[in-house]
Amino acid sequence: MAFFLALDVGGTKTDYLLADESRELYRTRTGTIKRMRADASSAASNLDQALSELTAKTGVSMQAITRTCIGTAGETVPLVTNWLRQAFASRVSGDFLLLGDVEIALDAAFHGGVGVLAMAGTGSNVAGRKPDGSIVRAGGWGPELADQGSGHRIGHVGLRTAFLALDEHRPTQLIDAILRFWQLPSIELLVEAANARPAPDVSRLTEVILACARQGDAVASEVLRQQGEELAWLVRLVLRQVHAAAIAGDTEPPSLAFTGSIMEKVPPVREALIASVRSEFPSIHLIDGVVDPLAGALWRARTASSPNPRVG
Repeated sequence: MAFFLALDVGGTKTDYLLADESRELYRTRTGTIKRMRADASSAASNLDQALSELTAKTGVSMQAITRTCIGTAGETVPLVTNWLRQAFASRVSGDFLLLGDVEIALDAAFHGGVGVLAMAGTGSNVAGRKPDGSIVRAGGWGPELADQGSGHRIGHVGLRTAFLALDEHRPTQLIDAILRFWQLPSIELLVEAANARPAPDVSRLTEVILACARQGDAVASEVLRQQGEELAWLVRLVLRQVHAAAIAGDTEPPSLAFTGSIMEKVPPVREALIASVRSEFPSIHLIDGVVDPLAGALWRARTASSPNPRVG
């Protein structure tokens, strides 16, 4: 019997799925094993915890794995990829596929077919697959260079916009709400915390900004709308490329799918994105809900015919 291991490695968490040829056997989650977000010791500890749990719950040894498929943000960064290849070479047998997180999510939505995916969680990325199978992307350059519509960008822009509103004497609940969330007694300490190095995890402020927007705070609503529109611009760039490569006679734009916690849990961002995309592609078909990237990694692990050689 063949066994397959699928992973979705995010900035704050990693999801694992063990399956055989026809059914899922067990899922688990740990902290991230992405080396840009965790030191080597923490990443190794999280990985060992997950692999031990998978074996304990299923009875399947990691030496019985036929193929592993990992989807990760930062798949072009040597710090990330080298560590993952070496870590799995010493722990898990079988073939090894290392892909981008948006690629496995594309596979979850379209099973290798044509389509575009918008991903927004802690970070963000957009990717599309053309009829010839090639993948085009926009964004995904990390928190300092991109991440439009992501939790990180929403938190960062929310802080900046809240303080600009203070200077402009615009009413907003944001500063008081952030003070409560971070358990700080004064604006001065908030300024100190926001400017600290290493920087705080501002992505967690997304829930605060969403709560304020739901209470009618115009400044918070503006932040979420703006981030949805900024991510939509990347979606439109990718849609143009995929649509331009459409098979002759196909006049409809490719379908659009979504994944990630922001797309799932922050409706104003998704709604602003959709409105912006439909201003250019009014007939676009939207796939309901959010796709499960692990399902795409499992599909790829099961169907890969030419796995990448193991390194390490």
